[in-house]
Amino acid sequence: MHRPFFLGNTHAPMTSPATSRPSIARELLELLSSMRFAITLLSVICIASVIGTVLRQSEPLGNYINQFGPFWAEVFGAFNLYTVYSAPWFLAILAFLVVSTSLCVARNTPKIIADLKNYKEGVREQSLSAFHHKAIAELPSSPPMALAEIGAALTQLGWKARVQQRENGTMIAARQGAANKLGYIAAHSAIVLILIGGVLDGNAMVKLAMWLQGKTLHTGSGFVSEIKPESRLSAANPSFRGNVSVAENQRQGLAVLSLPSGVVLQDLPFEIELKKFNVEYYPTGMPKSFASDIIIHDGGQTRSATVKVNEPVIHQGLAIYQSGFEDGGSKLRLKALPLGSRGNPLPIEGRVGTRLAFGEQVLELDGLRVINVENLAGSDGSASGADVRKVDLGERLSQHLGSGAKGGGDKVLHNVGPSFSYKLRDAAGQAREFNNYMLPVELEGHKLFLAGVRDSPAENFRYLRMPADENGEITGWLRLRQALADPALREQAAQRYADTATPPTQPQLAPQLKLTAQRALTLFSGAAAKPGDEVRGGLPALSQFVEKDVPESDRQRVSEVLLRILNGSLFELNQIAREQDGLKPAATDADMQGFMTQAVMSLSDSLYYPSPMLLQLQDFEQVQASVFQVARAPGQKLVYLGALLLIIGVFAMLYVKERRLWVWIAPSGDTASSQVRMAMSSTRESPDNATLFAQLKRTLLKEPS
Repeated sequence: MHRPFFLGNTHAPMTSPATSRPSIARELLELLSSMRFAITLLSVICIASVIGTVLRQSEPLGNYINQFGPFWAEVFGAFNLYTVYSAPWFLAILAFLVVSTSLCVARNTPKIIADLKNYKEGVREQSLSAFHHKAIAELPSSPPMALAEIGAALTQLGWKARVQQRENGTMIAARQGAANKLGYIAAHSAIVLILIGGVLDGNAMVKLAMWLQGKTLHTGSGFVSEIKPESRLSAANPSFRGNVSVAENQRQGLAVLSLPSGVVLQDLPFEIELKKFNVEYYPTGMPKSFASDIIIHDGGQTRSATVKVNEPVIHQGLAIYQSGFEDGGSKLRLKALPLGSRGNPLPIEGRVGTRLAFGEQVLELDGLRVINVENLAGSDGSASGADVRKVDLGERLSQHLGSGAKGGGDKVLHNVGPSFSYKLRDAAGQAREFNNYMLPVELEGHKLFLAGVRDSPAENFRYLRMPADENGEITGWLRLRQALADPALREQAAQRYADTATPPTQPQLAPQLKLTAQRALTLFSGAAAKPGDEVRGGLPALSQFVEKDVPESDRQRVSEVLLRILNGSLFELNQIAREQDGLKPAATDADMQGFMTQAVMSLSDSLYYPSPMLLQLQDFEQVQASVFQVARAPGQKLVYLGALLLIIGVFAMLYVKERRLWVWIAPSGDTASSQVRMAMSSTRESPDNATLFAQLKRTLLKEPS
C-alpha cells in the first residue's frame, strides 16, 4: 500500500523514530570511517604533540607562573597543556582516531582484496580507445600465436595477466604493482597498532589500574618508606614504567611511578640486589660509562646479571634498564660553623637520605657528589648586596684556559671536588635547599669556598663565596665573620684604625675617625638594622646610608672615603681576631690584600645567608646506588610491528605504482595476421608511464624504436 503524495505539499514527510535511528547511526558510521575525519583528528594530535614538545611537561606550577604569568598559567593549566600526553581530551582524541582508522581499514580492506582478485578482463574492446595511453597495430601472426607471444612477453616483464576468450577475439588483462593497495592497509593498520601500543604503555593504564584497585596518588614529599599502602599497586599491574633505586649490597622490590600530580609505588614480582656499581670517567671527570652487577631474587631462585646502558636485562617479561646512579646512603661527617658570635663547631654525623634534628628545624641530608663537573649559575662577579652572589664556574675556568683552548685541553680543571646537598625544613614544612663544596675552588685567581642556597628547585643555586686563608681553610674567614658580630671588637678595631690613620700633625681628627669607623662597622655588621628591614647590613646598608644622609653632589666622594675606612677597619678587626687566637699578625702583602678584598664582599653577602650555621663537609664514606628503570610494556611489540608496517606501507604507497594493461587481439582480414589494440592506466600519472608504455609497444606490438 502506497502513501498518498501531493505535489503542492510543503511539509516534510512524517517519519517515525524507528526509521530515523538507522539513518543517524549510518551517518555517524560514515563520519567515523571517513578519511577526512581521521585526517582531522590526526592533525589535532600533531598540533597537541608540538605543544607537548615545545612546552616542557610536568614541571612545578611556579615555573609556568614565572614564564607565562598567573592568568595564562591558569588558562593553560585548565586545558592540561602541562600534561598533554595524559590529558583526558588527548586520550579521547586518540580513542576516536583508533576507532576511525580501524573503521577505515575494515571498510576498505574487503574492497581492496576484491580489487586485487579482479583483473577487469571484462572491459569492452571499444573502451580501450578512451584511455590516455593507447596503441593499435597489425601483427604478422595468427591470433593464437599472437596470444602466446604477448603472454610470454608480459610474464617476462613482470606482469600478471588473465585471458578472456570472446567470440570476436581475445582480451588480455594484466596488472603490475598490486602492493600499492596493500600499502594502504599496512599504513593505516600501523597507525592503529602504534596508537594502541602507546596507550597500553602510557599513564592511562596506570590510572586505570589505580581505579580498579582503589589506589590514590601520593602528592606529598618524603621518603619511599613513608608512602602509605593506598598508594601502592600490586605486581599484577599489566603495564608500568618506573624507577628503582638500589644501594650497594642492598635489595629492592619496589618501583616508583611518577605521574604529573604525584607518585605511586609498584610492587615487583622479584627483588633486585646491587652487588657492585662500576663507573668509568673521562679525564674531565664526566661519567664515561656505568654498569651494575645485580642479583635477581625471584622466590627461591636467584639470577646474576649485568645491566649496562642500552643493554637491559629481561626477566619475567620485565625489562631492567640502567637509568643512572646516585648516592646510596653515604655516611657524612659534618661540622656546623656558627656565623654569628664565637662558638665551638658542632659535629654532625648522618647518612644521605636521613633526617636529623637541627635546632628548631629538621636537617635532611639529600646527596653526596664526589666528582663535580658542572656550571654553578652565572654572574658577572660583582657584589650583589642583598643576595648571595651567583657563580658561573665554567665561564671562570674558560677564562683561565684562554682563546686557544679547543675543548680537550686540561679539562681536569673542571672537577671541583666533592659536594653535598641538604635541606633545612621548618615547623611549617617549608624547606630551603643548600649545596656546599668540601674544597676551595679557584676562581679569578682566588681560592674560594662555595656554599649554595636556593628557595625552590625551580631556581638556580646562589653561592656564597668565602676566601680561603693562608692555610687553605675557611677558618680565617670564619674568625673574621664572628669578630664582626662582636660590638667590643668592632669598637677596638675602630680605635686601632683611628690611631693608625690619624695624621701626626692633626691628632684632633682621631675621635672623628673612630666614630666614622665604628659607624661604618656597625652599619656593615647589620647591628643597626631593625627586625623586618629588607636591608640587614653589608654593602647595601652603607649604600642606603649614603643615599639617605649625603647630598647627591657629595655621594661619590663620601662613598669612596667610607669604603676606604671600612676596609681599613676590617683589616684591623682581622688582626685583633688573630691575636685572640694566638696567631701572629697577618702580613700586608698581595695575598692578604686579595683575601681581604674577597672577604669584604663575602662578609656582606653572608649577612643575607638564610641560616645562622654553615655546614662544612669534613669526611665521608661513599655508598653508590644504581637507578634502574623497570618496565612492563605489552604495547612495545605492537609499536615495533606498527613501525615496520608503517615503513612498508608508506614505501608501497609512494614508490609502488599500480598499473593495468589491456591487450585486445582480434583476427585481421588476413587469417595469418592479427589486429592488436592496447591501452594502459595507472593510479598516478607520471612521465615514466609514457616511457613504460613506449617500451611495451616496442616489445608487444613490434613497433620500431
